[in-house]
Order: sequence, then structure tokens, then C-alpha cells
Amino acid sequence: MENDVFDNTVQKICEKDTRYDPEAYYFLKDALDFTCKTLNKPEKGTDRHVSGRELLEGIRLFALQEYGPMSLKVLNAWGITKTGDFGEIVFSLVESGRLGKTKEDKKSDFDDAYNFHQA
Repeated sequence: MENDVFDNTVQKICEKDTRYDPEAYYFLKDALDFTCKTLNKPEKGTDRHVSGRELLEGIRLFALQEYGPMSLKVLNAWGITKTGDFGEIVFSLVESGRLGKTKEDKKSDFDDAYNFHQA
């Protein structure tokens, strides 16, 4: 059921905003789970929250684990060329009600965190 809701959300977002492949949203969801586990966050509740910078580091590690040296090519194929793109994806999911945020969280938290080629 929860997967169906997420699938429908991604489909609706991608109908309005074609910048990113739907796979980018699924990758982000998996990377968020990976990050929460890495940081020993609980499975549910407000204590599960991670900052934009924490998430970006988790995304970097998860991409390298999943795709290794092909990470950059995979992300680029999905339309992701900079860390700010993850902010766009996260805040699309926040606006759709699939992710939460605190009042301190900003889309700009994801801007220029690292260079993809170096990371």
C-alpha cells in the first residue's frame, strides 16, 4: 500500500516536472533509508529527521555502494548533475506530503555541497 502511494506520488510529480527521471525519486527514497540506518535513526517519528547535508553525504555513500564508478553516469542519466538537484527532488516530495521537514530545512541546504566529479 505504502509503495503504491509513493508510486502515485512520483508519477504525479513527474507529470508536472520532467527534469528528473522517476528512478531519481526511488533512489532518493532508498538513499534516505540508507542514511537513517547509517546514522542509527529510528524507523519512524520526528527523531528520524536528517539534515540536508547529512542526506547528501548518505546519498554520496549510497550511490558509490550501489553504482561504484558508474555513479556519476547513472545520476546524470536521471537528470541529476549537482547536489541542488537532490534538494529539488526532496522538496517536491515534501510538497506532496511524502517527506517531512522542519522549519529550519531549506532547499538551499542542498546547494553546492560537493562537486560530483570529486565526490
